[in-house]
Amino acid sequence: MRLNVYALSITAAVFWGVAILFVAIANMLWPPYGNGFLALVASLYPGYHSTPTAGSIVVGTLYGIVDAGIGAAVFAWLYNLLARVRPDAA
Repeated sequence: MRLNVYALSITAAVFWGVAILFVAIANMLWPPYGNGFLALVASLYPGYHSTPTAGSIVVGTLYGIVDAGIGAAVFAWLYNLLARVRPDAA
């Protein structure tokens, strides 16, 4: 079985971007919500701050989309590469 690199990267990018977006919006509406998660995200993405502002939400969401898209594409590519090496193992 092979993974569709494009489909997996788009799915992961949308999922992770929406997750960050929803938590950041919820944090803007109810300030203590998701502080730990947003602080973790801020520690991973340079230039992103976990302050509940519209600009910060957009930056965090864009970082999440790009990060997950690239990460999933690399994962699917590596999976497909290794699945070709041992096709009987699947």
